Amino acid sequence: MILGQLIQNFLSLLYPRHCEACGNALHHKEKVLCLSCLYNLPRTNYSAEAGNPLEKLFWGKIRLEHVCALFFFSKGSPYRRLLHNLKYKGKTAIGIEMGRRLGLELKSSMLYHTVDAIVPIPLHPKKQRRRGYNQSEQIAAGIAESTGWTIDSRSVMRREFTNTQTRKTRLDRWENVSEVFAVKNAGALRNKHILLVDDVITTGATIEACAQQLLKVEGCKVSVAALACVK
Repeated sequence: MILGQLIQNFLSLLYPRHCEACGNALHHKEKVLCLSCLYNLPRTNYSAEAGNPLEKLFWGKIRLEHVCALFFFSKGSPYRRLLHNLKYKGKTAIGIEMGRRLGLELKSSMLYHTVDAIVPIPLHPKKQRRRGYNQSEQIAAGIAESTGWTIDSRSVMRREFTNTQTRKTRLDRWENVSEVFAVKNAGALRNKHILLVDDVITTGATIEACAQQLLKVEGCKVSVAALACVK
């Protein structure tokens, strides 16, 4: 054990790892975030709160069971860098580790105990080939690790390539995604409680458009979990 720790310390000197929020060097037991940034993570605690403000974002638009996000982010937040590195810099370990932490919250909440399967928001195949991965699938993998729930990445597809949602109004976002999702395998979703997973919830347009298709499946119920939401 001592030898292994010495080897890890030596490798850290040669190939230092850095906190994905503040940029400081990570110690060998730290993952993705340093202890300081993890301690100061602006958690929402919405996973234990029915009728929370994020759920209310969808009231009157679509029937969702529960909605939560692990933490808040804002324009000047260091945690915005965390999300950017996950989505655009190929740092998939962020999604897995933070998804694992989100999964621990979901597992301890009575609101999500009936979830049957996790469905990550799909990317269009062209965009996924270009990026090399789907960040929502990485988050889903972390959640599955913590909860034991299965991941279904095949039953829902993104059939149209859409422009980035960044800097779009809610109406523009909705028009951009309203018809892009489709269910390929309704039988796999029938009578199941699905946890729909995304990286960030802003206006909720993408979640709404995808959940709308899931709810067309007989007996399907939908809850939502994301890493972050706008404060």
